[in-house]
Amino acid sequence: MPNTNKINANEYQQFKSFLEETCGILLGDGKQYLIVSRLAKLLRAEQVSDLGELLTQIRQPGQQRLRDAVIDAMTTNETSWFRDQSPFNVLEQSIFPQIEEKQGQIGYRIWSAACSSGQEPYTISITLSEYLASAPQSKLRNMQVVATDISESMLDEAKLAHYQDANLDRGLSETRKRSYFKKAAGGWTVSDEIKRRVSFKPQNLLTSYAGLGKFDIIFCRNVLFYFSPERKTDILKRMAAIMSPGGYLFLGASETTMGYSDDFDMIRSPAGVFFQLKS
Repeated sequence: MPNTNKINANEYQQFKSFLEETCGILLGDGKQYLIVSRLAKLLRAEQVSDLGELLTQIRQPGQQRLRDAVIDAMTTNETSWFRDQSPFNVLEQSIFPQIEEKQGQIGYRIWSAACSSGQEPYTISITLSEYLASAPQSKLRNMQVVATDISESMLDEAKLAHYQDANLDRGLSETRKRSYFKKAAGGWTVSDEIKRRVSFKPQNLLTSYAGLGKFDIIFCRNVLFYFSPERKTDILKRMAAIMSPGGYLFLGASETTMGYSDDFDMIRSPAGVFFQLKS
């Protein structure tokens, strides 16, 4: 198993540069312990002795699988159902009714960026189902959720839509579990009603969003704080470019567009805070 004594200053700087260039993650000083804890299993599986040998290997042609595995291991995949609750209250109480009032549009789309193992996009779909239950004539009935992540393993897990009881207990009420999940071997599977609205695809937030299409709502929560100020500005600019006029943006509770983008207004609603694309 690797240890911090084997990670010299030069290797640490090289690894920091690799992470920032490939996926935008800024690794601060003195985080050798994080590399050790995140990469120990991978190094054993790949029979790589230390970080120096790993850096040598990921620079070689034909090592995309290993590079992806390193990024996957270093990416934080913290998530839960109805995480922070407020954004989903805002969706149901403020934004869905506002969209209903807009004229002329037919299809509506939501992007869940950095979706991890799928809890956020499925939560969005559950929120829409609860809204539609009280608005049977809604034009949002065909709204679609596109969920993306840089980690292929997380996307594979999200597509399965199968969760253990311990995963469901994080933020999901018993009523919602019984309403929107089906009991399955070793856990619960998201119901077809919720699952059919959600599609998954790989996406690195540092690369082009052109293939994703236009969105009315973007969730990019608890992601921007991993990036440098320059990266944050670039990501917000490119997100604004693929949003419908007056589109809505959700960031994490400690995140803001202030100082990084002039494309959005911060809106305070009774249910919580969100950002709206300036007209």
